[in-house]
Amino acid sequence: MQGATRKIVQAVLYEAGGVVFVAPTLSLAYDEGLVYSTALSLAISAVALTWNMVFNLAFEHWEARQQCRSRTTRRRILHALGFEGGLTLILVPLIAQWLHISWLTAFATDIVLFVFFFFYAFVFQWVFDRVFDVPDSAREVVEGNI
Repeated sequence: MQGATRKIVQAVLYEAGGVVFVAPTLSLAYDEGLVYSTALSLAISAVALTWNMVFNLAFEHWEARQQCRSRTTRRRILHALGFEGGLTLILVPLIAQWLHISWLTAFATDIVLFVFFFFYAFVFQWVFDRVFDVPDSAREVVEGNI
């Protein structure tokens, strides 16, 4: 699976898994109802889904221009850090406003989510690549084959 189909399937599956973990966690952590926490989780997911599409487009554009195009552990860590780091910058204001908490508390909340999602992103993408194969941007170019 390649191209837009791959990107859409990857992002939707990733975010669906995220909602399943985040909604009950936020509900317990902030003593909010599951419906309220699920709504926040879905808002976070919508932002993350958009960021996922933008970030992966940019990452794969960069990746395709590298001399070594293999998805090494180092590259997967770079991918997870870049995605989650950018998402943190976007989500702190949303979390603070939604939960009526300070930006510092929202940042702390997001750091906890970051730690979870750092490992989740790493494992999810590895499993996704195993099931659906890596994108063309991560395939080594064989000299002589055009």
